[in-house]
Amino acid sequence: MALQQQKTLHEKNSETKLSFVPLITKKDTDVLTEDAIVFLATLVSRFTDRISSLLIERETRQACFDSGSLLDFLPETEDIRSTAWTIRGIPHDLQDRRLEITGPPDRKMVINALNANVNVFMADFEDSFSPVWKSILEGHRNLTDAINRTIAFEDIATGKQYQLNDDTAVLMCRVRGLHLKEKHVLLNGIPIPAVLFDFGLYFFRNYKALLENGSGPYFYLPKLQAHQESAWWNDVFNFAEDYFDLPRGTIKATVLIETLPAVFEMEEILFHLKDHVVAMNCGRWDYIFSYIKTFRNHSDRVLPDRQVITMEKPFLNAYSRLLIQTCHRRGAMAMGGMAAFIPSKDSVKNAWVLDKIQQDKSLEVKNGHDGTWVAHPGLADTAKNVFDLVLGDRKNQLDILREQDAPITATELLAPCKGDCTEKGMRHNIRVAVKYIEAWISGNGCVPIYGLMEDAATAEISRASIWQWIRHQKSLSNGKIVTADFFRTCLAEEMLVLRKELGSDVFNSGKYHQASSIMEKLTTGDELADFLTLSGYEFLE
Repeated sequence: MALQQQKTLHEKNSETKLSFVPLITKKDTDVLTEDAIVFLATLVSRFTDRISSLLIERETRQACFDSGSLLDFLPETEDIRSTAWTIRGIPHDLQDRRLEITGPPDRKMVINALNANVNVFMADFEDSFSPVWKSILEGHRNLTDAINRTIAFEDIATGKQYQLNDDTAVLMCRVRGLHLKEKHVLLNGIPIPAVLFDFGLYFFRNYKALLENGSGPYFYLPKLQAHQESAWWNDVFNFAEDYFDLPRGTIKATVLIETLPAVFEMEEILFHLKDHVVAMNCGRWDYIFSYIKTFRNHSDRVLPDRQVITMEKPFLNAYSRLLIQTCHRRGAMAMGGMAAFIPSKDSVKNAWVLDKIQQDKSLEVKNGHDGTWVAHPGLADTAKNVFDLVLGDRKNQLDILREQDAPITATELLAPCKGDCTEKGMRHNIRVAVKYIEAWISGNGCVPIYGLMEDAATAEISRASIWQWIRHQKSLSNGKIVTADFFRTCLAEEMLVLRKELGSDVFNSGKYHQASSIMEKLTTGDELADFLTLSGYEFLE
């Protein structure tokens, strides 16, 4: 349906009228144009109800897991897994994705990431982003300026000028998950789904310029848990393409397989998105968090210290290999996971970081992944070289089908993870989570902490792991039992450590007391909260 027809339909139907809190200012109208709002209203009115149903189904499934059930491949979709089909295809500019970088869509980051020695930049409105309203609008403004090649930035402190190189990475946009609301945009007084705001605004503002540039509207889809959710996304994509008379398959998506339920439905997720999907990604940090959340009531599946849960662990290696096998069989690419390390100014420590990157990426490329992620441009060369050595002139490893592998079973994917639970690891998790929550409620979703680039996913592991240890009265390596009172004692002591680390001025001027309170509630509650960002969102403007 043409835009004018949609606009007329919208004007006749007051039920699709959006309201904004705060009210749109003249400055905002370059992003929130009248036609953009019409498109958003149409999307929201058409697709919101199904999100509610999908979220209820998540709760229903989790109740089964809480009662002792385990996951397995779905018998009712065996025909999808056993028949021959492939995805529609992969655009030319997405066929070589050997290295990708991710980060929030702030202006300097966008320029640096697009200029980095990488193939793709994923601009992230989700895990590395704190959705303050002005930051959301500025993020969309920045991405449009980058697509139009009008973006520039001057660092006031240093006077350094930033602008795009002639040759830049391909741009992709990661939207927020189905569970999040956008409280600043209301339909009939109710906050709309953040996912529809992010997708609708980015697509509406940029699809023409992206196509004219020889690229397209490319998205990363986070935190899917079931194939019904991918079917919902397929309908959203189809609707958006039809709205602007675009060919089917114009929109392309990479699905993050970062929940435990989703790994058992990868074939089905690809099938329902086959006109639009081009790849799947091992979202390893969220996947570990999802393992904890899914099995929160299972005392035999308590995970050890976060630091020892590496991709060599059997349940994670099986996940990586199954994703590769599934994707390549269907013609989709299989992306590796995030290296959260950041460079160190200390030469010895930096050598250790580079060695860790080398080991991690060597395992991924050996398994058959087509590419991988880094969080910092300073690690791009090291990670890219690992893939360059194996790929050579090839663009990807779609030819690696792993057909000789023994079938990967549910038992392998759900295997308990061996390793120690230590007081040192617990105290480290406390400091990481508190520092991250403080940054997030202060408007920063991507934070360097103790040599790692922490985002919401890694902070989720830190707090959920402690909740699980308390829930099952875990015995630590030193014999101490993790109880709520022991955690509270540790939290109070670690807050003193943070005050000393940061200095009293920084500590007192920050939001560390609020962060500590959020952490305490999240970690000692009777139920494991689904996402810490839901608790933190009320603190954001």
